[in-house]
Amino acid sequence: MVQIAIIGGGIGGLTAALAVQQSGFQAEVFEQAPELHDVGAAIAIWSNAMRVLERLRLAEKILEYGGIVEELRWMDQNGFLLNRVPISDGKTPSVALHRSDLQRTLRETLPQSSIHLGHSIVEYRQQADKMIASFANGQSIEAELLIGADGIHSRMRKQLINDGETINRGYTIWRGTSPITPAAIPPATGIELYGRGKRFGIGPVGLGRTGWWASANTGNTDRADLLTDLFVGWYAPVMDLIEATPPSSILKTIASDREPNKNWGAGRMTLLGDAIHPTTPNLGQGGCQAMEDAIVLARCFEKYGPSETALRTYEHLRHARTATLTRISRYYGRVGQWENTLARVIRRIGLSLAPDPLAQRAMQIVFDYDATKIRV
Repeated sequence: MVQIAIIGGGIGGLTAALAVQQSGFQAEVFEQAPELHDVGAAIAIWSNAMRVLERLRLAEKILEYGGIVEELRWMDQNGFLLNRVPISDGKTPSVALHRSDLQRTLRETLPQSSIHLGHSIVEYRQQADKMIASFANGQSIEAELLIGADGIHSRMRKQLINDGETINRGYTIWRGTSPITPAAIPPATGIELYGRGKRFGIGPVGLGRTGWWASANTGNTDRADLLTDLFVGWYAPVMDLIEATPPSSILKTIASDREPNKNWGAGRMTLLGDAIHPTTPNLGQGGCQAMEDAIVLARCFEKYGPSETALRTYEHLRHARTATLTRISRYYGRVGQWENTLARVIRRIGLSLAPDPLAQRAMQIVFDYDATKIRV
């Protein structure tokens, strides 16, 4: 019987497995994909998540692949600077890198015998003091505890809560990684540009690459030339990055999330990451929050053992923070997608006049949290 079975081999599931194993417990990952490919776009590992990687002794490895972000800038679509905020504390860096580099590092750090591919969960049930998970390949496992890290379309969440599909927030997101870094882009800087119902984000992802994302209030997302039409005439590096990115590598999704829910688990199972608190990507905190979940869960096991008490404590500790960031991200995105002329003027004034202490305090709410030290 497996001690702790983790359903899902994404960032949350792999981080949880590594954290649990380093805490002295047996953990195995069951991933639905038959093979693990290097896919995805850039991901930000802000300082709150880098502290998790430091605890797991992976920070130096991640820095080999990533680009450090020391400052955030907000600009209009022409590149006019509205505001800037330094985010480096001189201790724990914020880093952006390709998602595949992060997942590969996590995967290769785990014993390969603890990762089981081709296991798509169908259902689970508790039988006395053990969990039984059944998979679409006809196999089943028994485990002392079951952790659902199976992503935004979680089957485990559906069985536990059955609250329908995620909520479409009305705009489309594109993500890409360009092999070039335009000379006009300042180093070690994350940039967000604002237009009418459109935004564009830029950041370094290491190894000479630049990560970017775009958002627009549009339902017509199938045209191959839509991105270039949407952002023609913007700050010059925007078009440079789009045109230098292979179209087949650009990811497109609908911005969506869920209302926070206090029901994270029951009995000897719980949920983690996007399975329980999916968020819009506006704060770049989706993966970071899953990593925080993972280390807090492992620390609860350290204190309470692999038990229901540990699971309920973990859920209690994580609900308020994830709910807050989900709401902040949603509202931030709503403001960012404003089209009304007066609303955009108000947004521009607000961004331009926000005093440094206020902006830095807002950043601290997100970045200063230390999941490795909170009281459990």
